[in-house]
Amino acid sequence: MTYVPLTPAMVEFDADGKLVSSVYGDVYHSPSGAMGQAEYVFLRGNGLPERWRGRASFTVCETGFGLGLNFLALWKAWRDDPQRPAALHVVAMERHPFSRDDVGALLARHAPEPLSGLAPALAAQWPALLPGLHRLEFENGAVTLTLGFGDAQVLAPRLGARVDAFFLDGFAPERNPQMWAPPLLRALAGLAAPGATVATWACTGELRRNLDDAGFEVRRAPGYGGKWHMTVGQVREAGRAAAPAAVSSERHAVIVGAGLAGAGIAQALAGRGWRVTVLDAGRMLGAPAHAGHVAAALTPVLARDDNARARLSRAGSERAWARWQGLPAGAAPRVCGTVQVERDAGRSAALAGTLAALAFPEDWVRQVSREEASALAGLPVARGGVFFSQGMLVQPGLLIEALLAASGAAVLPGRAERVSPAGQGWRVLDASGVELARADTVILANAAGARDVLAASGLLDPLARVAQMHALAGEVTLVPASALDGGPRCIVGGEGYLLPDVGAGCVVGSTYVHGAAEAKVGAEGQRVTLDKAAGLLGGHFPAYDALVAGSLPGWAGWRAVLPGRLPAVGELPHAPGLWLATGYASRGLSWSALMGDLIAARLMGEPLPLETDLAQLVSPR
Repeated sequence: MTYVPLTPAMVEFDADGKLVSSVYGDVYHSPSGAMGQAEYVFLRGNGLPERWRGRASFTVCETGFGLGLNFLALWKAWRDDPQRPAALHVVAMERHPFSRDDVGALLARHAPEPLSGLAPALAAQWPALLPGLHRLEFENGAVTLTLGFGDAQVLAPRLGARVDAFFLDGFAPERNPQMWAPPLLRALAGLAAPGATVATWACTGELRRNLDDAGFEVRRAPGYGGKWHMTVGQVREAGRAAAPAAVSSERHAVIVGAGLAGAGIAQALAGRGWRVTVLDAGRMLGAPAHAGHVAAALTPVLARDDNARARLSRAGSERAWARWQGLPAGAAPRVCGTVQVERDAGRSAALAGTLAALAFPEDWVRQVSREEASALAGLPVARGGVFFSQGMLVQPGLLIEALLAASGAAVLPGRAERVSPAGQGWRVLDASGVELARADTVILANAAGARDVLAASGLLDPLARVAQMHALAGEVTLVPASALDGGPRCIVGGEGYLLPDVGAGCVVGSTYVHGAAEAKVGAEGQRVTLDKAAGLLGGHFPAYDALVAGSLPGWAGWRAVLPGRLPAVGELPHAPGLWLATGYASRGLSWSALMGDLIAARLMGEPLPLETDLAQLVSPR
């Protein structure tokens, strides 16, 4: 599909001081009051709050998010109802989003008094103006907002949600007919849960016919604020959206693997009330796999066509920051930015063309000259490139331990060799056939070891892509910060990477060793990493000749690599209750939180944090 950049909304007012869109020639809110319209049309029109009572969760989909006043009114109604569901999920789409600064200022001016206490929380989490889905969480995760920036006709068919109520909002049908067009309405009907309802202030005959054709039984109802009528209705039959995975009431999961994959899943499930058991083979050897891995970088990928890998990496960076920013010092990521150095000097024009085509906000990514890149890094870099302002420096060992501790998981030493069915769930067995753990939900998050477990269990054959997974060794080197004039102020990446000092020195990396018998630190690998660091800094740095490869501290480990370098995450279709989270390759930090949330969302029947085309790309196969 051809990439279409976002066009942000402009702040404009009419002669009466009402917020308007010059693109559509219409006001954002009812002249009779946004709060009154939200309560009368969208809540009462969908039978709320009565319909959500007695339910564990309730999901709403809104077209035309605007400033989010309908969302805030819904959130307030949920807060005020003692019989509310435990979880409220909202999925919304907005083609022309306002910037975070504009949202904050406009909500301060336009949010009705009953919503003024909630509005700052929405403004504080407002995402960067980047296309795709953005997951926001409130009330300790009990209220979620999955906000899609882009054309609703493109986004709606890619939403993974079972919707109980639809808020059809947006500019008037005659001003913005695409928002009310049959293809979009059919896509929405495909998301409908059994008994889903729909409500909108619009009430043209054409709209009612289109809703009827899409699968809704609709009727006119008395309108709000001087309008004679509005439209309400109910879906005739449930749509195609997948039901949540079959989960027992015990909500206990066994996770095989205690690295970035397993820790991310543990955090996601524990935050939703699950009991988690983690099996860690590394603890059998006296140390977790990432012990000694003192620093790593999390930087998104850029692609002119905004391909799947770029979209996934962007979503992964966003989820990582949301999930990890509240962790203890040392474990929480440090946003220092990333200078991504061009691999050759002749790519400057192509890079400028890519950034122009994507039209991402310059405060998120921008092109930088060699001089500006050097100023940002505090060291003389070899070439210009791009600067990602949200590049994150992470200490993986501390991060993993903090995630596992926060989850309250029972972390047990044990190496899984195979799994076998046990009632409605699975047993995890060691090489002697001794049961290590059992649960209705078992998740293999043990990198390339997952392939071996599946093979030993007779479950690998249907998974052609997973069968091709291989382990790739690599190492990083720890260079004294004094050898690099104190080290860079930000992450420097390109052909290799050079990281700021985390107290133990500056990490430089990394190597890729195919066919290695073991992952180890050695002179040959250290020479490769030092040469890569020198290349980023123009071919040399002052202490380069004084550093003796093989004498420096470092860390070595394995990457689990799949064809296409995308992970495999999801439930095995031929083994219900058995899940996979592997193939994170060199992007364990990018995938950890995102894939944890993807698995948890599927288990809980929540809206997916990813578009369905991306979720399908990473599904086990």
